[in-house]
Amino acid sequence: MTTTEEKSVMVVGIEDNQHSFYALEWTLDHFFGTSPSLFKLVIVHAKPSPASVIGLTGLGSVEILPSLETDLKKIAARVVEKAKEICTAKSVNDVIVEVEEGDARNVLCEAVEKHHASILVVGSHGYGVLRRTVLSSVSDYCAHHAHCSVMIVKKPKHKS
Repeated sequence: MTTTEEKSVMVVGIEDNQHSFYALEWTLDHFFGTSPSLFKLVIVHAKPSPASVIGLTGLGSVEILPSLETDLKKIAARVVEKAKEICTAKSVNDVIVEVEEGDARNVLCEAVEKHHASILVVGSHGYGVLRRTVLSSVSDYCAHHAHCSVMIVKKPKHKS
């Protein structure tokens, strides 16, 4: 393989939590440690819409929309910056980072289609069956709906 156009695309979904950043680090260590990598890397963060957050919390007031939008943008910027720092620390510089507004399940499946990805990587919170069902797990949804292979990376539990 001589050009980036020939590389398969790997999409990594990230959010603002340790499980997500662990999945990114693990992926970089296992798939991008060699040069040249076999994959083109696309990192995607799904920023929730203010309306969906208000709906989830039941606040119901449009008066807080502007400050909520500002907070969501700050969180997205922090997530993107942390992802870029992790990539730089692992000497992975050829990366596309995107922020898309919407539900993470839909955003990640759409990113797979948009980039013609051959693999999607997501982190796992390690929730049990009941909690995954109630919270509608992003990883479960993607495993069933993404039109590519899906790798779910679980952060190991450390014994004390």
